Amino acid sequence: MRADGKRVKGADPMYRVAAHIMDKRSDSMNMITLDIPIEPINEYLNEKRKEGKRYSHLAVFVTALLHTFAQYPALNRFVVNKTIYARNELAIGMVVLKGGKIDAHGTMNKIYFEEGYNIDDVDKAIMDYIEENRKEENENGTDKVIRVLTSIPGLMRVAVCLFKVLDKFGLLPKAIIDMSPFHISAVVTNLASIRTNHIYHHIYDFGTTSLALAMGNLRDVPKRKKGEVVFERCMPIGLVMDERIASGSYFALAFRRFKKLLEDPQQLETAPEFKSDDI
Repeated sequence: MRADGKRVKGADPMYRVAAHIMDKRSDSMNMITLDIPIEPINEYLNEKRKEGKRYSHLAVFVTALLHTFAQYPALNRFVVNKTIYARNELAIGMVVLKGGKIDAHGTMNKIYFEEGYNIDDVDKAIMDYIEENRKEENENGTDKVIRVLTSIPGLMRVAVCLFKVLDKFGLLPKAIIDMSPFHISAVVTNLASIRTNHIYHHIYDFGTTSLALAMGNLRDVPKRKKGEVVFERCMPIGLVMDERIASGSYFALAFRRFKKLLEDPQQLETAPEFKSDDI
Protein backbone atom coordinates (compact mmCIF):
# COMPACT_ATOMS: atom_id res chain seq x y z
CA MET A 1 0.00 0.00 0.00
CA ARG A 2 1.46 3.33 -1.09
CA ALA A 3 0.61 6.70 0.42
CA ASP A 4 -0.71 7.92 -2.93
CA GLY A 5 -2.36 4.85 -4.40
CA LYS A 6 -3.76 1.36 -4.03
CA ARG A 7 -2.60 -1.68 -5.96
CA VAL A 8 -4.89 -2.71 -8.81
CA LYS A 9 -5.46 -6.43 -8.33
CA GLY A 10 -7.96 -6.88 -11.15
CA ALA A 11 -5.84 -5.41 -13.95
CA ASP A 12 -5.95 -7.17 -17.30
CA PRO A 13 -3.14 -9.79 -17.39
CA MET A 14 -1.91 -8.27 -20.64
CA TYR A 15 -1.15 -5.00 -18.86
CA ARG A 16 0.41 -6.71 -15.87
CA VAL A 17 2.79 -8.42 -18.30
CA ALA A 18 3.38 -5.14 -20.13
CA ALA A 19 4.49 -3.53 -16.86
CA HIS A 20 7.29 -6.12 -16.67
CA ILE A 21 8.31 -5.94 -20.33
CA MET A 22 8.19 -2.13 -20.43
CA ASP A 23 9.43 -1.34 -16.95
CA LYS A 24 10.09 2.35 -17.75
CA ARG A 25 7.63 5.02 -18.83
CA SER A 26 10.05 6.04 -21.55
CA ASP A 27 9.51 2.52 -22.99
CA SER A 28 5.74 2.74 -22.88
CA MET A 29 4.94 6.25 -24.12
CA ASN A 30 2.29 6.60 -26.84
CA MET A 31 1.85 10.01 -28.45
CA ILE A 32 -0.91 11.66 -30.46
CA THR A 33 -2.03 15.17 -31.41
CA LEU A 34 -5.54 16.32 -30.52
CA ASP A 35 -6.82 19.23 -32.60
CA ILE A 36 -9.46 21.05 -30.55
CA PRO A 37 -11.73 23.53 -32.40
CA ILE A 38 -11.27 26.87 -30.67
CA GLU A 39 -14.45 28.65 -31.83
CA PRO A 40 -16.85 26.95 -29.36
CA ILE A 41 -14.47 27.76 -26.51
CA ASN A 42 -14.09 31.41 -27.55
CA GLU A 43 -17.86 31.78 -27.91
CA TYR A 44 -18.34 30.36 -24.43
CA LEU A 45 -15.68 32.61 -22.89
CA ASN A 46 -17.18 35.69 -24.56
CA GLU A 47 -20.62 34.84 -23.20
CA LYS A 48 -19.17 34.40 -19.71
CA ARG A 49 -17.40 37.77 -19.94
CA LYS A 50 -20.77 39.40 -20.54
CA GLU A 51 -21.83 37.86 -17.23
CA GLY A 52 -18.74 39.28 -15.53
CA LYS A 53 -16.79 36.01 -15.43
CA ARG A 54 -13.36 35.99 -17.06
CA TYR A 55 -12.32 32.36 -17.34
CA SER A 56 -9.00 31.54 -18.96
CA HIS A 57 -8.58 29.11 -21.84
CA LEU A 58 -6.36 27.07 -19.52
CA ALA A 59 -9.19 26.76 -16.99
CA VAL A 60 -11.52 25.39 -19.68
CA PHE A 61 -8.99 22.77 -20.79
CA VAL A 62 -8.05 21.70 -17.26
CA THR A 63 -11.70 21.45 -16.18
CA ALA A 64 -12.46 19.29 -19.22
CA LEU A 65 -9.50 17.10 -18.34
CA LEU A 66 -10.66 16.71 -14.74
CA HIS A 67 -14.17 15.80 -15.92
CA THR A 68 -12.59 13.17 -18.16
CA PHE A 69 -10.65 11.74 -15.21
CA ALA A 70 -13.91 11.57 -13.25
CA GLN A 71 -15.64 9.53 -15.95
CA TYR A 72 -12.62 7.45 -16.96
CA PRO A 73 -10.85 6.75 -13.64
CA ALA A 74 -8.25 4.37 -15.10
CA LEU A 75 -6.55 7.48 -16.51
CA ASN A 76 -5.53 8.19 -12.92
CA ARG A 77 -3.55 4.96 -12.59
CA PHE A 78 0.22 4.69 -12.55
CA VAL A 79 2.92 2.03 -12.65
CA VAL A 80 5.77 1.77 -10.15
CA ASN A 81 8.10 -1.22 -9.74
CA LYS A 82 6.17 -3.18 -12.39
CA THR A 83 2.95 -2.82 -10.39
CA ILE A 84 -0.21 -0.97 -11.43
CA TYR A 85 -1.80 1.37 -8.87
CA ALA A 86 -5.01 3.40 -8.71
CA ARG A 87 -4.16 6.89 -7.47
CA ASN A 88 -6.15 8.03 -4.45
CA GLU A 89 -5.81 11.74 -5.26
CA LEU A 90 -6.20 14.02 -8.26
CA ALA A 91 -3.31 16.40 -8.87
CA ILE A 92 -2.34 18.45 -11.93
CA GLY A 93 1.23 19.73 -12.33
CA MET A 94 1.97 22.98 -14.15
CA VAL A 95 5.04 25.09 -14.89
CA VAL A 96 4.91 28.78 -13.97
CA LEU A 97 7.42 31.41 -15.11
CA LYS A 98 8.71 33.55 -12.25
CA GLY A 99 7.61 37.14 -12.72
CA GLY A 100 5.50 36.08 -15.68
CA LYS A 101 8.34 36.90 -18.07
CA ILE A 102 9.11 34.70 -21.06
CA ASP A 103 12.85 34.74 -20.34
CA ALA A 104 12.43 34.04 -16.60
CA HIS A 105 13.22 30.74 -14.93
CA GLY A 106 10.30 28.45 -14.26
CA THR A 107 9.03 26.58 -11.25
CA MET A 108 6.76 23.56 -11.15
CA ASN A 109 4.35 22.48 -8.48
CA LYS A 110 0.87 20.95 -8.49
CA ILE A 111 -2.74 21.65 -7.66
CA TYR A 112 -4.83 19.10 -5.79
CA PHE A 113 -8.50 18.86 -6.75
CA GLU A 114 -11.31 17.38 -4.69
CA GLU A 115 -14.63 15.99 -5.90
CA GLY A 116 -17.36 18.58 -6.40
CA TYR A 117 -15.40 21.14 -8.43
CA ASN A 118 -16.70 23.00 -11.48
CA ILE A 119 -15.08 25.53 -13.81
CA ASP A 120 -15.44 28.33 -11.21
CA ASP A 121 -13.45 26.30 -8.69
CA VAL A 122 -10.82 25.24 -11.23
CA ASP A 123 -10.33 28.76 -12.60
CA LYS A 124 -9.85 30.17 -9.10
CA ALA A 125 -7.45 27.37 -8.15
CA ILE A 126 -5.35 27.98 -11.27
CA MET A 127 -5.30 31.77 -10.83
CA ASP A 128 -4.29 31.43 -7.15
CA TYR A 129 -1.62 28.88 -8.09
CA ILE A 130 -0.14 31.09 -10.82
CA GLU A 131 -0.22 34.23 -8.68
CA GLU A 132 1.48 32.49 -5.75
CA ASN A 133 4.16 30.73 -7.79
CA ARG A 134 4.94 33.73 -10.02
CA LYS A 135 6.23 35.83 -7.16
CA GLU A 136 10.01 36.10 -7.35
CA GLU A 137 10.37 36.15 -3.57
CA ASN A 138 8.17 33.08 -2.97
CA GLU A 139 9.38 29.50 -2.82
CA ASN A 140 7.01 26.58 -3.15
CA GLY A 141 7.74 23.17 -1.63
CA THR A 142 9.57 22.00 -4.75
CA ASP A 143 11.81 25.09 -4.79
CA LYS A 144 12.69 24.62 -1.12
CA VAL A 145 13.65 20.98 -1.58
CA ILE A 146 15.82 21.85 -4.59
CA ARG A 147 17.53 24.67 -2.69
CA VAL A 148 18.36 22.36 0.21
CA LEU A 149 19.59 19.54 -2.03
CA THR A 150 21.87 21.85 -4.02
CA SER A 151 23.28 23.59 -0.94
CA ILE A 152 25.72 20.78 -0.09
CA PRO A 153 27.99 19.16 -2.72
CA GLY A 154 26.94 15.56 -3.40
CA LEU A 155 23.70 15.77 -1.40
CA MET A 156 21.56 15.92 -4.54
CA ARG A 157 22.98 12.66 -5.90
CA VAL A 158 22.53 10.79 -2.62
CA ALA A 159 19.04 12.18 -1.94
CA VAL A 160 17.70 11.49 -5.43
CA CYS A 161 18.99 7.90 -5.31
CA LEU A 162 17.35 7.46 -1.90
CA PHE A 163 14.06 8.94 -3.13
CA LYS A 164 14.04 6.57 -6.11
CA VAL A 165 14.61 3.52 -3.92
CA LEU A 166 11.94 4.57 -1.41
CA ASP A 167 9.48 5.33 -4.20
CA LYS A 168 10.12 1.98 -5.88
CA PHE A 169 9.06 0.13 -2.74
CA GLY A 170 6.21 2.47 -1.80
CA LEU A 171 8.05 3.94 1.18
CA LEU A 172 8.41 7.54 0.03
CA PRO A 173 6.87 9.75 2.77
CA LYS A 174 3.63 11.55 1.91
CA ALA A 175 5.31 14.86 2.76
CA ILE A 176 7.83 14.30 -0.05
CA ILE A 177 5.11 13.15 -2.45
CA ASP A 178 3.13 16.33 -1.73
CA MET A 179 6.16 18.45 -2.68
CA SER A 180 7.14 16.36 -5.68
CA PRO A 181 6.09 17.61 -9.16
CA PHE A 182 6.75 14.08 -10.45
CA HIS A 183 3.91 12.47 -8.48
CA ILE A 184 0.88 13.80 -10.32
CA SER A 185 -2.10 12.64 -12.35
CA ALA A 186 -1.03 14.69 -15.36
CA VAL A 187 1.33 17.47 -16.35
CA VAL A 188 -0.32 20.30 -18.28
CA THR A 189 1.62 23.02 -20.06
CA ASN A 190 0.27 25.88 -22.15
CA LEU A 191 3.04 26.65 -24.64
CA ALA A 192 0.70 28.94 -26.58
CA SER A 193 1.15 31.42 -23.71
CA ILE A 194 4.80 31.81 -24.77
CA ARG A 195 3.90 31.65 -28.50
CA THR A 196 5.37 28.18 -29.02
CA ASN A 197 4.08 25.18 -30.96
CA HIS A 198 2.79 22.14 -29.09
CA ILE A 199 5.25 19.39 -28.11
CA TYR A 200 5.08 15.84 -26.81
CA HIS A 201 6.12 16.38 -23.22
CA HIS A 202 7.91 13.43 -21.66
CA ILE A 203 6.39 11.55 -18.73
CA TYR A 204 9.07 10.99 -16.14
CA ASP A 205 10.53 7.59 -15.27
CA PHE A 206 10.75 8.80 -11.68
CA GLY A 207 7.45 9.37 -9.91
CA THR A 208 3.94 8.46 -11.01
CA THR A 209 2.95 10.72 -13.91
CA SER A 210 1.07 8.78 -16.59
CA LEU A 211 -0.20 11.61 -18.81
CA ALA A 212 1.17 14.84 -20.28
CA LEU A 213 -0.73 17.43 -22.30
CA ALA A 214 1.01 20.34 -24.03
CA MET A 215 -1.06 23.02 -25.76
CA GLY A 216 0.54 25.02 -28.54
CA ASN A 217 -0.02 27.85 -31.03
CA LEU A 218 -3.34 27.87 -32.85
CA ARG A 219 -3.33 26.44 -36.36
CA ASP A 220 -5.74 25.91 -39.25
CA VAL A 221 -6.69 22.25 -39.74
CA PRO A 222 -8.23 21.07 -43.05
CA LYS A 223 -11.52 19.21 -42.67
CA ARG A 224 -14.04 17.91 -45.18
CA LYS A 225 -17.54 19.29 -44.70
CA LYS A 226 -20.39 18.67 -47.15
CA GLY A 227 -17.98 17.56 -49.85
CA GLU A 228 -15.71 20.60 -49.49
CA VAL A 229 -12.39 21.09 -47.73
CA VAL A 230 -12.56 23.87 -45.16
CA PHE A 231 -10.04 25.07 -42.61
CA GLU A 232 -10.95 25.06 -38.93
CA ARG A 233 -9.03 27.06 -36.33
CA CYS A 234 -7.80 24.62 -33.70
CA MET A 235 -5.73 24.43 -30.55
CA PRO A 236 -3.33 21.47 -30.99
CA ILE A 237 -2.54 19.42 -27.91
CA GLY A 238 0.40 17.04 -27.78
CA LEU A 239 -0.81 14.10 -25.68
CA VAL A 240 1.59 11.55 -24.19
CA MET A 241 0.23 8.45 -22.43
CA ASP A 242 1.66 5.55 -20.48
CA GLU A 243 0.06 2.68 -22.39
CA ARG A 244 0.42 0.29 -19.43
CA ILE A 245 -2.44 1.86 -17.45
CA ALA A 246 -5.27 1.32 -19.97
CA SER A 247 -6.12 -0.08 -23.38
CA GLY A 248 -5.96 1.94 -26.57
CA SER A 249 -9.74 1.81 -26.90
CA TYR A 250 -10.10 3.17 -23.35
CA PHE A 251 -7.82 6.10 -24.14
CA ALA A 252 -9.73 6.71 -27.39
CA LEU A 253 -13.10 6.82 -25.61
CA ALA A 254 -11.73 9.02 -22.83
CA PHE A 255 -10.27 11.66 -25.09
CA ARG A 256 -13.25 11.55 -27.43
CA ARG A 257 -15.23 12.57 -24.36
CA PHE A 258 -12.60 15.24 -23.59
CA LYS A 259 -13.13 16.75 -27.07
CA LYS A 260 -16.92 16.61 -26.68
CA LEU A 261 -16.71 18.55 -23.44
CA LEU A 262 -14.66 21.24 -25.17
CA GLU A 263 -17.20 21.45 -27.98
CA ASP A 264 -19.81 22.39 -25.36
CA PRO A 265 -18.02 23.98 -22.38
CA GLN A 266 -21.36 24.74 -20.72
CA GLN A 267 -21.13 21.19 -19.35
CA LEU A 268 -18.13 22.23 -17.25
CA GLU A 269 -20.27 24.45 -15.01
CA THR A 270 -21.56 21.46 -13.07
CA ALA A 271 -19.50 19.11 -10.93
CA PRO A 272 -18.76 15.79 -12.62
CA GLU A 273 -20.05 12.48 -11.35
CA PHE A 274 -17.07 10.39 -10.29
CA LYS A 275 -16.97 6.75 -11.32
CA SER A 276 -15.02 4.41 -9.06
CA ASP A 277 -11.99 2.63 -10.45
CA ASP A 278 -12.70 -1.09 -10.56
CA ILE A 279 -9.64 -2.44 -8.76
